[in-house]
Amino acid sequence: MIDDETISAYNNQVEAYADLARQASPDPLLVAFMAHVKLGGLILDLGCGPANEAASMCRGGFTIDAIDASPEMVRLANETHDIGARLATFDDIDGYDTYDGIWANFSLLHAPSEDFPRHLAALYRALKPGGHFHIAMKLGTASARDSLGRHYTYYSQSELSDLLTRAGFVIDDATTGEIMGLAGGIEPWIALRAHKQAV
Repeated sequence: MIDDETISAYNNQVEAYADLARQASPDPLLVAFMAHVKLGGLILDLGCGPANEAASMCRGGFTIDAIDASPEMVRLANETHDIGARLATFDDIDGYDTYDGIWANFSLLHAPSEDFPRHLAALYRALKPGGHFHIAMKLGTASARDSLGRHYTYYSQSELSDLLTRAGFVIDDATTGEIMGLAGGIEPWIALRAHKQAV
């Protein structure tokens, strides 16, 4: 579960985070993800933030369930994009075969390591057979708080791949890179695209 200090950090930095998101280039990983999800399908945006990516998916012809644990992010998302974003945490994912796609872009990195397998299991259950899953995380080891007070848990590529495989996902693609975050540092990241096998 995401902790209160991390949520408060996002509440306090909502405008700065929105500015950073607006300056970002179109995400080729989002384009690739949408190309694999059934057109018109239901996509969960887990930790939607200001919902720029959720809005892009809406424009792409998908139905979006956009959630975030920060009340201020949900407010901004709905003021900016009017997509029906709602307040929810990782622990609120409890459906079965609900989503055609799940977009977890730099959100699950705030989950403590002891909770991470449980969250992956819930997401796997919530994904329809044949559905696609995107997860992006920062690379590293152990856990730490950044200068803004946000808690991060870091994984290596092999650790993250193993956790997804154990949850039942079939990994289709891996991409790595570097990103400058809200706290100002440049950090390495990894994104995995996976799917749930069709019955």
